Amino acid sequence: MTDYSALELFDLLNEQDECDWIEAKGGHESSHSVMETVCAFANEPGLGGGYILLGVAEDRSTPFPKYITINIADPDKSQKDFVSQCSSMFNTPVRPKVSVERIHGDTVLKIKVDELPDSQKPLYFSSEGLPSGAYRRVGPTDQRCTEDDLRVFYKDSQSYDQVPITGTGLADVDETALNRYRNLREKVNPVAEELTYSDAELLEALGCLNKQNKSELNLAGLILFGSSKALRSFYPMLRVDYIRVPGKTWVPDPDDRFTTIDMRGPLLTLLFRLIDAINADLPKGFLLPDDSIQATAVGLPTKALREAIVNALMHRSYREHRPIQIIRYDNRIEIINPGYSLKSEERLGEPGSETRNPFIAAVFHETNLAETKGSGIRAMRRLMAQAHLAPPTFDSDRNSNQFTSRLLLHHFLDKEDLEWLANFESLNLTDDQKQALIFVREVGAIDNQT
Repeated sequence: MTDYSALELFDLLNEQDECDWIEAKGGHESSHSVMETVCAFANEPGLGGGYILLGVAEDRSTPFPKYITINIADPDKSQKDFVSQCSSMFNTPVRPKVSVERIHGDTVLKIKVDELPDSQKPLYFSSEGLPSGAYRRVGPTDQRCTEDDLRVFYKDSQSYDQVPITGTGLADVDETALNRYRNLREKVNPVAEELTYSDAELLEALGCLNKQNKSELNLAGLILFGSSKALRSFYPMLRVDYIRVPGKTWVPDPDDRFTTIDMRGPLLTLLFRLIDAINADLPKGFLLPDDSIQATAVGLPTKALREAIVNALMHRSYREHRPIQIIRYDNRIEIINPGYSLKSEERLGEPGSETRNPFIAAVFHETNLAETKGSGIRAMRRLMAQAHLAPPTFDSDRNSNQFTSRLLLHHFLDKEDLEWLANFESLNLTDDQKQALIFVREVGAIDNQT
């Protein structure tokens, strides 16, 4: 990592704000907060470490916040306290490089934390243990580690969907789900060799059996092909709740509550039941242009809906014993699945896929229900744009360990929108700014991608 002076880091903060390798601490933060950043810099794979500036904080009292210096009155004591904590709070002592420097006449501490060797990771707070006592650097934030993160540190070659499910057997397989796989696979490749396999051979080839006991299903086998009875018996919370809420907000009226359909079953049949149930609720219409005799359907594209649901089923964390929620509001559909995105939000839609359930994902890919090249979200955006609908939004929350997709059932821009936007005519807004305002009015928030 390049060696920067405190002044150079301070200027970078005001040019680009905090990032994955620069953190400002003004002194008002708790010592634990500073140590969390040390832990995150030391752990994050490939980052190379990072810098902390003690005595620098963001001044939010102006319309355009900027970073300012806060003089450290006793830098010797601050250094000793910091170094002592680095030596005693973690499972492995950390030896950062600390120097006293001056910026615009104020004394600050520049701290350089190097990334630890793989053999010493993960670093974690001794008092908290694993996984919650370890931290990773995600963008400009320090995030507690989860079980999924530990796989990165320990180079675990076995994914969680390969965990054996003791007590299961071939009798727990749903024949309808296996036949659905064969039918879908045949459409993709009529001469695929696995189509000639017996049921047991097919399950083994798909990585759905315990490798040490081939009469026993693993998690992938149960989730993809297990009967509803077996799924209810072994994983009662691994279901999908389809919730219909009147209005645009979550249960605004306690006397007019939502209706819920709880759905469970093998993924290869559950997917189609979900799409049918949601499609039955969606408004449908047709557009017949003046110069055409062929009407085209308008509304939420079924392919975009399928991509969103497949993404939830395929990438959810099956360690979490809670259902996927698909919430149908008047103006949008929200799909909330357990498990944050392993891909950072700013990289969603870029080529390359990261999956926590590779064997489940492979089955979806082989049946052409999903892709594994990272283009699913890009396809959703393209399909929504072609239908003249608002772009989909995605929210990955590591703290709650969940991922939310939102599909607006809203066309840009209708008569009501234009009448409302007339209130802002004096501002000379661009078309993009107008669309952003409409989106915020509908959803209540907006992200950088949108």
